[in-house]
Amino acid sequence: MRAAPSPEEIRRHNLGTLLRHVHLGGPASRATLAERMGLNRSTIMALTSDLTAAGLVTEELPKETRKAGRPSLVVRPESARVYVLALDVGADRLAVARIGLGGVILDRKDLPRPRGSFEPEDVLSQLSALARGLVRKARADTICVGVGVAFSGIIRQEDGVVRYGPNIGWVDVPFGEELSRRLGLGVQVAVGNDANLGALAERERGAGVGLDDLIYLHGDVGIGGGIIMGGRLLGGEGGYGGEVGHMVVNPGGRPCGCGSRGCLEAEGGERALIAASGRSLTDMSGREAVEVIVDAADRGDSTARDALHQVGDWLGYGVANLVNIFNPSMVIFGGVLREIYLGSAAQIRSRLALDGLTAAREGVKLRTSSLGDEATLVGAAELAFGDVLSDPLETLARVNVG
Repeated sequence: MRAAPSPEEIRRHNLGTLLRHVHLGGPASRATLAERMGLNRSTIMALTSDLTAAGLVTEELPKETRKAGRPSLVVRPESARVYVLALDVGADRLAVARIGLGGVILDRKDLPRPRGSFEPEDVLSQLSALARGLVRKARADTICVGVGVAFSGIIRQEDGVVRYGPNIGWVDVPFGEELSRRLGLGVQVAVGNDANLGALAERERGAGVGLDDLIYLHGDVGIGGGIIMGGRLLGGEGGYGGEVGHMVVNPGGRPCGCGSRGCLEAEGGERALIAASGRSLTDMSGREAVEVIVDAADRGDSTARDALHQVGDWLGYGVANLVNIFNPSMVIFGGVLREIYLGSAAQIRSRLALDGLTAAREGVKLRTSSLGDEATLVGAAELAFGDVLSDPLETLARVNVG
């Protein structure tokens, strides 16, 4: 039998739970926190006192109160003092943000990049320079408690190794370790797949708040998927689950960057849409090309409209398969798939109606990302906040020592 948790373990758990409540839900009164956590007010007072002393939260009187008696103090996250660095390595941009406790974006830098293969050394140098620049601009009394990276590839979770980046030419690159060395901040650098992190972000702060079963589809050059079932992200035996873009929907179809043919991303993604529309990437990025095609279809361009219908139909095959297998309550389209969905929703819904099992599809909602282009960056921040939300005081002590 497993031993009952010690009082110290219970205290650590409660500290993390309380901090998570104000981090995700925003400022809340002691009374509200006591109700949410099922604890008495004296316990809540002790927990908030510890977090206040550590500089993680502040307490203040509410601005307005309509109840008689002594008002309950409001607990707020110390967003300006405690922050993480969130980094996003996309196909056409590098983004670095300093994000405060509570999800507040304090500072941000973006660096557009031409698409195609690029050297790890270049990316590491540029990212570390951008990140160090944001840290230098921060106030002297601020503290960085983590670094999270969203990466468009297959990631080994335990050490941040990029096992495979099919659209940028990377294989087995020790990305997390090397970035940590270059930053020298004394905090863990956690690396995650961008679609997985987008799924977590949408569930915590976006279109899927409160849902335990959802699928997030992210379009960049390819298509990735983050699948949350029963409130948990599905990773698989090696942590490489969710590569739904390489689900074959058209055997013998268009070649895919993974070496197969007819994958979902090859038939229902950005490149397929651009090719079907007769356009090229010569003078614009992939995202810009998609936006141009969607806009042209809205204005009556039959070629653009037909291209969206074709790609939407293939995308619908993939969605139907996913709905049949996982029975999610929501499928969310992010990245460039957001624009593709807006231009081809009728085809996707029609294909789902034809090929989706009635019992599985009757309750599913199809939605676009409410976080937009910020989804993967927000997810990277939540990954970086993981340690301090699990064990606030120990994490803060470790960072201060470092």
